[in-house]
Amino acid sequence: MSAILHLQLNWADWLNLFGRYLLLSLLSIGGGITTAPDMHRYLVDQKNWLTDAQFNASISIAQAAPGPNILFVALMGWNVGVNAGSFLTGLLGVLLTMGGILLPSTTLTYLAAQWGHRNRNLRSVRAFKQGMAPIVVALLLATAWILAGIERDSTQAWPLWLLSFASAIFVWKTRIHLLWLLSAGALLGWFGLV
Repeated sequence: MSAILHLQLNWADWLNLFGRYLLLSLLSIGGGITTAPDMHRYLVDQKNWLTDAQFNASISIAQAAPGPNILFVALMGWNVGVNAGSFLTGLLGVLLTMGGILLPSTTLTYLAAQWGHRNRNLRSVRAFKQGMAPIVVALLLATAWILAGIERDSTQAWPLWLLSFASAIFVWKTRIHLLWLLSAGALLGWFGLV
């Protein structure tokens, strides 16, 4: 990473950082990464709180690391905080940026789910849920298609498809928890059987 900037941030700056991420949270419909251009404009171009290299490294490290890709927001907050002084201000930056990006979208999702549950008998809510079901099934099938490697070699994938079909029937007809089947699949994969 490039050299650390030496910033003097006051409480109004920290509140502005938090407020910016509160707003970005509600704009991140396609995920947090969709708001990266505005984050760059604000943090690098407008406020000069991060260098281009720090901004790019925050995204690159978070995308390469295991876990949710929203961690790039924490790294940006960390870099702003460290540029402003110390380890503790780095933690403050992490708390403000992650809190800002997570609070509005989480609250909105929670409230929408509660409203949907309370109004589950409304025709519009039932229609929405029924309309979403085929989309979810299609997305799951598309994911299974990709994970099974159908486009690579479909003649060699029949054991995997047989196992997938048997697992689907097993889940449908029994009360066995899905994690047991995932564990069995992991063991079969470990031994090279699928």
